[in-house]
Amino acid sequence: MNWTRTAVVVAGTGALLLTGGGTALAADGGDGVHVLLNGAFDNRPGELIDIDVQGAHGEVTVSSPVFPHPVRLAPYTDRDSGGRGHHGRPAVGTDVRPGSYPLTVRAGGRVVAEDRVEVKAPQRPAFQVTTPDDVIRPGEQFGVWFDDLYPGERGETFTVSSPAFARPVRLAHDPEGSHWNNPRMFSGLVTLPRNAKDGTYKVTLTGPDGRRIQEKTLEVGAAEPGDSDYLGRPRGPEFFTPAGRPESARARHTVGAGGTVNVLWRDASPDPGEEEQLTATSPAFEHPVLLKRDDSKAGDGDDPRFYGPARIRAGLDQGSYPVTVVSHHGRVKRTERLLVTAAVSATGDAASGRTVLLAGAGVGAAAVAALGGAVLWRRRCRGAR
Repeated sequence: MNWTRTAVVVAGTGALLLTGGGTALAADGGDGVHVLLNGAFDNRPGELIDIDVQGAHGEVTVSSPVFPHPVRLAPYTDRDSGGRGHHGRPAVGTDVRPGSYPLTVRAGGRVVAEDRVEVKAPQRPAFQVTTPDDVIRPGEQFGVWFDDLYPGERGETFTVSSPAFARPVRLAHDPEGSHWNNPRMFSGLVTLPRNAKDGTYKVTLTGPDGRRIQEKTLEVGAAEPGDSDYLGRPRGPEFFTPAGRPESARARHTVGAGGTVNVLWRDASPDPGEEEQLTATSPAFEHPVLLKRDDSKAGDGDDPRFYGPARIRAGLDQGSYPVTVVSHHGRVKRTERLLVTAAVSATGDAASGRTVLLAGAGVGAAAVAALGGAVLWRRRCRGAR
């Protein structure tokens, strides 16, 4: 959109060298002038032209029928190269008709360079949300812009809203952005909520007075297995002990009621926004478990992995319980079984096992006592004989 053209002139000789984007150096005792026009082609009325003049001395001005009056360029010093020059960004007049117009650069009252500026016809304001047939994924960020460069258009505040957005988004002009030459280009970034549902939504552009200017449609759809942008390769859930490491996780695991187990999930490419909402659910858990991204050095080289501690409900009956993780905005659902045994004591022994041991100990004590009584009775009998 922003074309570049350079012109180099030997000051005082009237010789002119034009190049199509490169740089030609004049040789006349170092008395050359280098002119760079950025945006010299296909300008609409109201667009800016970036003009940079190097090698000129004194007051530097540019004039052209496309400008309402001669424009004085501001001197500057390039801190990186130490060079000096003059710079300005004049706007093409809003009433200029399509055509090719001369541009003259003067320094110290002398003409030091000449070039041409091309102007095309104005175009009606345009509102764009996405490219045609584009589908936005939940959690994805995309740009919205409003090109309001048209004679007679006014206003500096524009807003877009949609049932698919978390909140209205304000559009603003960025003079340092890629559309610097269009002073009436207003843009903004929108991030869809992670839980946005598939469907077609209306996006409304509103002006500073609250009036509705234009409407566009937005297609929202999560990636499914088989789509070209579906890159997920989820694995899990798997489990490992609180004192263990993710590398030791296994699909089948045994834990006592009232105990704790870590739930692990891996995915080569999570959907946008999912890294903060992955959860594991199970009827064996006290509550759903948020799986957080493992950012440790131990996770380097592995697929992105997420894990979190799950507390097993106390008093839970022994048995096999499902543990489920849903990812890719509902497109992937994986379930693994967790084996729960009897409650865990403070010492880590199962309550049922402790009871059995205590019962065995009680039986052993009674047997010893009975045996001792029998021995004593036999001794007494022998003494009686």
